[in-house]
Order: sequence, then C-alpha cells, then structure tokens
Amino acid sequence: MGEHHHAQAHGLDPHAVAEAVRHGMFKDDAASQGLGMAVEAVGPGYARVAMTVRPDMLNGFRICHGGFITTLADSAFAFGCNSYNEMTVASGIVVDFLAPAHEGDRLVAECHEVARTGRTGVYDIKVTNQHGKTVVVMRGRSHTIKGKHVVNL
Repeated sequence: MGEHHHAQAHGLDPHAVAEAVRHGMFKDDAASQGLGMAVEAVGPGYARVAMTVRPDMLNGFRICHGGFITTLADSAFAFGCNSYNEMTVASGIVVDFLAPAHEGDRLVAECHEVARTGRTGVYDIKVTNQHGKTVVVMRGRSHTIKGKHVVNL
C-alpha cells in the first residue's frame, strides 16, 4: 500500500512502476540475458518471461535440464515480486516437473502473485510450451528488503 502511494506521488501508476523496474533489472541481468530470455509483460505482482530451449540446455537424456526451466521460472518470479520497486529476493521455491521440454521448444513462464503481506510474498509460476502444455509449476516465497528500491523513480 505504501509503495502504491509512493509511486503516485511521483506521478506513476503501478503498471508504469512495474515497467520501470523491468527495464532497470533486465539491463543488469546477465543470467537471464545469457539464456536468451525475453521479459514479455509485467504488471503489479505479475510477469511473463519467454525462453527457447537451445542445444546447450539439454541434459544426458536430450531433454531440457530442469535447472534451466527452473531458472526461467525464477526469472519470472523475480520480475513479478519486484514489480512494486521494493527490492525483493527469493526466500524459497518449490518446483514440480510435469513434462519434458525439448530442443527448440518455446517456454513461457507466467508469474502471478498469490499473497503479499508485510515483507513476505507468495507467487505461483507456471511454465508452458508452445503447445500450451504445462511443463513446470513453481511456488515462490519472497522477502522484501526494507527501505531498498530497485530503480530510482
């Protein structure tokens, strides 16, 4: 609630704040950039991030290594939980692998806020492939660092 008022004091609506955070975070996010991720959409408590599975992401079974899919989900989680411009880090994740991803698959991770109370947040992230099949679901718990902003507004 306080951040919403802070943003309004600067003449920015919550969606504009989320966009500013997206640009500020992504320019320094070497991990997400290096994996070819694109942040397709953001909003208050929301983010959608896409990635195409490359040959160097395959494990010994010739399917996408679960760590790369988890990283995609974690990036969506990061953009979603930081969308209020209050520096927020992951305090825990639980990942369920539901289907394999293959070379050339276009994976999309969508993060939705479940709850945000005090300095703790809960987020659900679903990763689907280009056919709409759910590949991974992840629940993330976040912790907001008091008094630190992601970008200067």
